[in-house]
Amino acid sequence: MSSDSSKKRKPKVIRTDGGPQEGKRSRPDADQDARYYSEEAEVDLRDPSKDYDQYKQTCQDLQKLMAEIQELKSKGSKDSAAEIEERRIQSCVHFMTLKKLNRLAHIRLKKGRDQTHEAKQKVDAYHLQLQNLLYEVMHLQKEITKCLEFKSKHEEIELVSVKEFYEEAPAEISKPEITTSDLHQQTLSRLDWELEQRKRLAEKYKECLANKETILKEIEVKKEYLSNLQPRLNSIMQASLPVQEYLSMPFDQVHKQYETARHLPPPLYVLFVQASAYGQACDKKLAVAIEGNVEEAKALCKPPEDSQDDESDSDAEEEQTTKRRRSTLGVQLDDKRKEMLKRHPLSVTIDLKCKDGSVLHLTFYYLMNLNVMTVKAKVTAATEMTTAISAGDLLSPDSLLSCLYPGDHGKRTPNPANQFQFDKVGILTLSDYVIELGHPYVWVQKLGGLHFPKDQPQPVIADSSLSASHMERTMKLLKMRLESRLALHKQFASLEHGILPVSSECQHLFPTKIMSRLVKWIALTYEDYLELPYTKDVVEAGLAEDTHLYYMALVERGTAKLQAAVVLNPGYSSVPPIFSLCLNWKGEKTRSNDDNIQSMESEVNVYYKELCGPKPGYQLLTNQLQRLCVVLDVYLETETHDNSVEGPKEFPQEKMCLRLVRGPSRMKPFKFNYPQGFFSHR
Repeated sequence: MSSDSSKKRKPKVIRTDGGPQEGKRSRPDADQDARYYSEEAEVDLRDPSKDYDQYKQTCQDLQKLMAEIQELKSKGSKDSAAEIEERRIQSCVHFMTLKKLNRLAHIRLKKGRDQTHEAKQKVDAYHLQLQNLLYEVMHLQKEITKCLEFKSKHEEIELVSVKEFYEEAPAEISKPEITTSDLHQQTLSRLDWELEQRKRLAEKYKECLANKETILKEIEVKKEYLSNLQPRLNSIMQASLPVQEYLSMPFDQVHKQYETARHLPPPLYVLFVQASAYGQACDKKLAVAIEGNVEEAKALCKPPEDSQDDESDSDAEEEQTTKRRRSTLGVQLDDKRKEMLKRHPLSVTIDLKCKDGSVLHLTFYYLMNLNVMTVKAKVTAATEMTTAISAGDLLSPDSLLSCLYPGDHGKRTPNPANQFQFDKVGILTLSDYVIELGHPYVWVQKLGGLHFPKDQPQPVIADSSLSASHMERTMKLLKMRLESRLALHKQFASLEHGILPVSSECQHLFPTKIMSRLVKWIALTYEDYLELPYTKDVVEAGLAEDTHLYYMALVERGTAKLQAAVVLNPGYSSVPPIFSLCLNWKGEKTRSNDDNIQSMESEVNVYYKELCGPKPGYQLLTNQLQRLCVVLDVYLETETHDNSVEGPKEFPQEKMCLRLVRGPSRMKPFKFNYPQGFFSHR
């Protein structure tokens, strides 16, 4: 039954999409085409909302028909077959309607998609046009910015001022009637004037180049002439060496010295130049020379090569250093100290010659890292000197130049910055190294032109004027120091044998007959001098320092023994020796318990100018000891005799005195009057 109904309902729908179907119809004219049915055209005429309502109504009707068919079938009556068939036909019609509505919905969907695609294409086209316009706008903005930021080459050219331009430029270039009101034309005119000037300068430059080439050729010719002249001059200088030696004019040696002086550090160079100038002007016997390794000095002038290690190498070295730090810390510190105290390879030597032929050899060094100079001294006597035990410190390098100027003992560095450098490497004081390095006296720094102000620290630069202002006085002091020490050395050799070498020029200062004798002369240490009870006044007065020399003299006459502790200032004979006396006779007598002992000290300490003798007064010490013997005779001979003691007087009076004693303190007459030959009170 269902098959029959399906056979009955097969409606043929002729669908056209705007074109003819093959085999059924040909292409007729427009009237014939209008007879064909087209769903695409129908879609445009139908209302989608009505189709939707029809779709809902059709679905409801179809549901109703299906329910009725189901109900009829459930009854199972024979009369219901026709009704079922009828309802089936109605259902098929509804199915056809649904199919048509489905096709129309698909056609609408396709058209909507096509319209959406077309609209999207239009939007994309408009968006592309917008992007193109934005790109053009951005390009134009960049071009505008470039134009605004454009710097013309003429802005980099330093043109002459407007005032000079109108004053110097000709009228055909300056055009004042146009350029004064138009800045653009004014700039163009100024550029034209600049071009004109540069053309003139270019021509002048070419002329100067031509002149330069001519001069260079002349220089080359003269250089060739001089290069050929040098060997001839060398041969002439070599041939003139015997003449230079005969005339004592060593030009060749001086030339070599000045060539070497170019490699000296500034302080040593200033010292070399000023000492040489002083020798030529004031002291022909002064010899100045340069010693040391010139090649090492040249190497110091070369800049060090920069070396950069890789990070990996530096890390490895750091690890190895950490492992070996404990074992090598002391070695590294020693190396740092050596580097800190390193001397310049070159040194300057000065030889000072005295009248007797003795020579004082001075060697000046420069400590590069400390920026100070040091000096070492050595004495060469003209004749072989008698060995004296007590004269051991007179010519020793440690004390020979000490306190050449007051307070300058040369044991501390004069540069205040050195103390901070010492703290880094663990050096307490420079005095521990002066034996090896030399003494950094202040006068040595001044000879090298170095001055270290303590109030206002500033970079120290070698000043030749400072060296020149101190050179003459220092050289005279050095000569006086050498002569005085040599004179003392000769005196000590006689004093150790109990001989007072009084010169003939000083014989009138003493009586003819002197009974007291010097029996002992020895050297003392500073500590031994401090332990003596009768030297406290001198120590407390600050007249005894560790830089002075100390001696002990013993004068005897009979049972009386006079001890004299002597302080010898390094500045002898400008500064007199100081005597402290202790008389051992009828008890121990010093200046504290006997006023006459104090008077005896005054005779040698206060009235020393009477004993200086002829200048420069190097016999002062001997004359003081001789005066000490004289006043001891006076003291003993004027002492009252004890009548309770039988026998003759131990010390009979042999000196002629106007009065034996004076005043309540019973002062004795110690002043010797020449040529009368008697003693009186002062």
